[in-house]
Amino acid sequence: MSDVRVTVQRDSEREERVVTTGTTAADLFQGERSVVAARVAGELKDLAYEVADGDAVEPVEITSEDGLNILRHSTAHVMAQAVQELFPEAKLGIGPPIKDGFYYDFDVETPFHPDDLKRIEKKMQEIQKRGQKFARRAVADDAAREELADEPYKLELIGLKGSAADAAEGASAEVGAGELTIYDNLDAKTGELCWKDLCRGPHLPSTRAIPAFKLMRSAAAYWRGSEKNKQLQRIYGTAWPTKDELKAHLEFLAEAEKRDHRKLGAELDLFSVPEDIGSGLAVFHPRGGIIRRVMEDYSRRRHEESGYEFVYTPHATKGKLFEKSGHLDWYADGMYPPMQLDEGVDYYLKPMNCPMHNLIFDARGRSYRELPLRLFEFGTVYRYEKSGVVHGLTRARGFTQDDAHIYCTKEQMADELDATLTFVLDLLRDYGLTDFYLELSTKDPEKFVGSDDAWEEATETLRKVAEKQGLPLVPDPGGAAFYGPKISVQTKDAIGRTWQMSTIQLDFNLPERFDLEYTSADGSKQRPVMIHRALFGSIERFFAVLLEHYAGVFPAWLAPVQATGIPIGDAHVPYLQEFAAEAKAKGLRIEVDSSSDRMQKKIRNAQKAKVPFMIIAGDEDVANGAVSFRYRDGSQKNGIPRAEAIAEILDVVARRVQV
Repeated sequence: MSDVRVTVQRDSEREERVVTTGTTAADLFQGERSVVAARVAGELKDLAYEVADGDAVEPVEITSEDGLNILRHSTAHVMAQAVQELFPEAKLGIGPPIKDGFYYDFDVETPFHPDDLKRIEKKMQEIQKRGQKFARRAVADDAAREELADEPYKLELIGLKGSAADAAEGASAEVGAGELTIYDNLDAKTGELCWKDLCRGPHLPSTRAIPAFKLMRSAAAYWRGSEKNKQLQRIYGTAWPTKDELKAHLEFLAEAEKRDHRKLGAELDLFSVPEDIGSGLAVFHPRGGIIRRVMEDYSRRRHEESGYEFVYTPHATKGKLFEKSGHLDWYADGMYPPMQLDEGVDYYLKPMNCPMHNLIFDARGRSYRELPLRLFEFGTVYRYEKSGVVHGLTRARGFTQDDAHIYCTKEQMADELDATLTFVLDLLRDYGLTDFYLELSTKDPEKFVGSDDAWEEATETLRKVAEKQGLPLVPDPGGAAFYGPKISVQTKDAIGRTWQMSTIQLDFNLPERFDLEYTSADGSKQRPVMIHRALFGSIERFFAVLLEHYAGVFPAWLAPVQATGIPIGDAHVPYLQEFAAEAKAKGLRIEVDSSSDRMQKKIRNAQKAKVPFMIIAGDEDVANGAVSFRYRDGSQKNGIPRAEAIAEILDVVARRVQV
């Protein structure tokens, strides 16, 4: 035995300790049940790690991001063990932690049934109670191949070790650039091997340290995310540090499911994605079309007030345009295949509007007096998303961007970026989103064009502009597009989910590629700076975000039907139709329910349609030239003069408030 000197680091506090050889990280944090792993020299280690002289050791709490990942990765292993105990023929894919949970892929003959998931979860509970120990051991590549000879997907991962491909689809959780390791699940009493898996770790000390979990669903998934590979069965689950947190998460998921824009879109008759048109290509129905038009009209008005000029560009173009812009070099996988026209010329559906806007700028000579020039378009673009990631309106193959490109001088750049970001945030607030933070995406060293100096200048300019807003600024290293860094506006919705909204990208490179110039005050030719800006991102996606944010209960200014007239009896229908005509003449959207349904059924129908106002009329209302208001919350005001009732609705619409 000899002395070992270590430093225990907790936030800003440092404690020097002298321990003996063989001391583990678990010994350092004995009695601290919330500690599930350790970080040594920046690397995560199991608690079974034996500390070495000079180590700086930091505890990893189960509630931290790393701790949650370790919990969920460990639970994924327990799930895989349960699957193989129940389905011995199942072959193992990968099982990484993901946001709020985990998954594991399996090659099985028959897809999993919901009843299978119940059996698997019960088996997991048995394994958890056994308190099996997670034990790490290093293995040579050949030895790993011999041990895992019956696991073809693990053998493939061993062959990928250290390659760039091992990061795809969670494979890095299994292998990395260093040594291979296998984790054995050992019986708590006898130490006998119960199960094993190829894994980098780290893991919890034992299965008993898993506090709360639940299996959610199964789905088909291509091996390593490629449609060229075999389709496996993926089981998703979630795990949390306490049963209360698990319960809260499940309640959150139930609320999110109620708000699912695809479900609400069908219930409220807003949009659909017809199979006859194709995956990721939506059509808007009349009521959805009203919401979309109101969104667009308000945005147009605000853009006009802020000095933007409207342009229109075609949906397809010759491939040479995207060669010039660089999209065919960097973005071809995300584009639809070319169409061969005009005796073999490749034409592409456009994935971006910016190259065409550059041609508009370059259509004639430009003077410094015209700058900043702000070009704006509701431009529909097409991107060939993989079928597995297409999701309603939030991840589509055809969508309309509210796309702006601003051309300015370098001297105008900082002020223009500041004004643009302020404009973006103010407009998003007008639609009812108020909780923001900003993300700064910087250069991907493997995927960029232009000089390092230009990138550094662009990045620092964006950083200063972002900091002026007084909002949290989160770094996104390597997340920029190939042509320049960007600021992304992230917003939280009514139930706390984060959505990426607007992006502002500073670009010194496309003006160079397109040889864009303006004449400066001294008569010389100068290169403009280009700012890319999408406010909604896409109309479709923003529509979906608002639909889920409001749970379909849109404020009156956005609601497709702002008021429904409900007659107490058939004799009161003409009176309400007169009222509706007056309201429509003032620009309101109002319908009268003249169906044969009873009055209470009509009220229920209006509530189900989430209409802001119900206008009820009976004999007394007709006699007094009045109506009764019934609000969404069930409260009611009676005997309101018609003109006053219309004025109240107009006021609520004008103030863009919720009722």
